[in-house]
Amino acid sequence: MCQTVVHESTGVVYLAGQVPDDYSLDAKGQTKEVLSKIDTLLEEVGSDKSKLLSAQVWVKTMDDFSAVNEIWQGWVDPENKPCRAAVEANMAHPDILVEVMVTASK
Repeated sequence: MCQTVVHESTGVVYLAGQVPDDYSLDAKGQTKEVLSKIDTLLEEVGSDKSKLLSAQVWVKTMDDFSAVNEIWQGWVDPENKPCRAAVEANMAHPDILVEVMVTASK
């Protein structure tokens, strides 16, 4: 599956939903891992988190929302916060606690 698509004429970067590699981590650990993956993917196409336009966050249970949000707030560029939606959702694997998908500019 493609993880990143860049629309060259507009400079918009689309990332696939990112999930953790280590499903044994708690919600904070999984969120840190997912955001690190996003940093890497954005860097590969010449972008970074300061250029985020929007984010979609899925959590397995809203009981983990505050933990996920705490890590998100520490990671996101405070001068360039994207539009964001966060919802509870069934995940593709029962041990995935969080998934994040972002759109950014180049």
